[in-house]
Amino acid sequence: MPLLQDFKDNWLKKHFAPSGQKVLLAVSGGVDSMVMAHLCLSTGISFGIAHCNFQLRGTESDLDESLVRDWATRNDITFHHTRFETKQRMEEWKKGVQETARILRYEWLDMICKEHGYAFLATAHHAGDNVETLLMNLFKGTGITGLHGIPERNGDIIRPLLFASKDSILEYAKDHNVPYRDDASNSTDVYQRNAIRNKIIPAIAEFFPNVTGHINDSIVRFAQAETLYKEAVGLHIKKLMEKRGQDYYIPVLKLKKEAVPETVCYEMFNPYGFSAAQVPHILQLMDAETGRYISSDTHRIIRNRDFLILTASPAGATDLVVIEGAPCEVNLGARHFTFAIEDKPAAIPADQKVAYLDMKNIEFPILLRKWKLGDYFYPFGMGMKKKKVSRYLIDQKVPLHEKEHVWLLECNKRVAWLAGMRPDERFKVKENTGKVLVCRLTALSAE
Repeated sequence: MPLLQDFKDNWLKKHFAPSGQKVLLAVSGGVDSMVMAHLCLSTGISFGIAHCNFQLRGTESDLDESLVRDWATRNDITFHHTRFETKQRMEEWKKGVQETARILRYEWLDMICKEHGYAFLATAHHAGDNVETLLMNLFKGTGITGLHGIPERNGDIIRPLLFASKDSILEYAKDHNVPYRDDASNSTDVYQRNAIRNKIIPAIAEFFPNVTGHINDSIVRFAQAETLYKEAVGLHIKKLMEKRGQDYYIPVLKLKKEAVPETVCYEMFNPYGFSAAQVPHILQLMDAETGRYISSDTHRIIRNRDFLILTASPAGATDLVVIEGAPCEVNLGARHFTFAIEDKPAAIPADQKVAYLDMKNIEFPILLRKWKLGDYFYPFGMGMKKKKVSRYLIDQKVPLHEKEHVWLLECNKRVAWLAGMRPDERFKVKENTGKVLVCRLTALSAE
């Protein structure tokens, strides 16, 4: 029984689960997961079985569920099951069938583990799945990270069959009369993975026998090489990225001097959602004018004078708040505003984050809003010199990504305070001022 012995040896060698800790097996009813369940039973591992019915194949899906349930019952194994309205969720989430099913599956499995005290979740990925994953990543251009295939352990998810070939799994099922059901969709080429499994790998195997075994051997070496690669690239990135608040500043000249700027750019920006296809555009950004930027789903890289600035994309929060009176507090993500009416202080503190406005010129309600093109004010201390807010921000050399987070206080259609920068001359505190509106801005963190 070579597979059983190999399974036992691999389980002990990799220390998948300490003795006494329960493992939840994700079992679909296919040959891979049913053999995994049989191996765990034969090895004496403490486990339960979880089955998801996605209700995508009608009676076939129900027969899968019945097979797994019956096997678990016969062997006195705890059985957890659920049924998903997968098509309905696809429409609601606007996602494809595979992504929808994956989200539903893992959310439910995680819940079962937590509710029933399972320490680990085991899936039945095998050596063939590993090769398919490597090829898909290679074709997508994911870089060296994609060449390490599927990890045997990812947090509390374990894959104890990753060493086994598909042929050995099928042979074990036949020798031990392990019941299983074939999913007809696996023989079609509708999904990318199926096309690679059914067409590309068999074509390669005609010229390179045992391609699955050889690629899996290479995957081990790729994973080891990746460790060294990450350490080396990490040192370069650490020297380049200067953190200021929650943003990162990368000197353009230093980046240009890198021996392989393409690789450094990919590894530096990929964790923030930038793809390999965007790397050439990032390199072009180094020669672009100030204000140009490139976006991912979550971040932007902005050219600002001598730097590339990596910053989070602005959240779609409200751009306007009506303030009916004071005292009042307003929380706007990373910015916290307070407004209070107080007696005029003996001296006005020199703090840009605090503005003292003459209450004789304040009429509620007032507006706290994002600045926009066309706004102008009379900056305090400039002798009633009118200035556009956009021009003032340029003169203050405020980077593009910070401009988008600038708020102002408006009273009777007049700008009273450019928040965190300067109040308006028309609202300044005078000798005869009695009460003042004290406006405070606290930046909790970068947005």
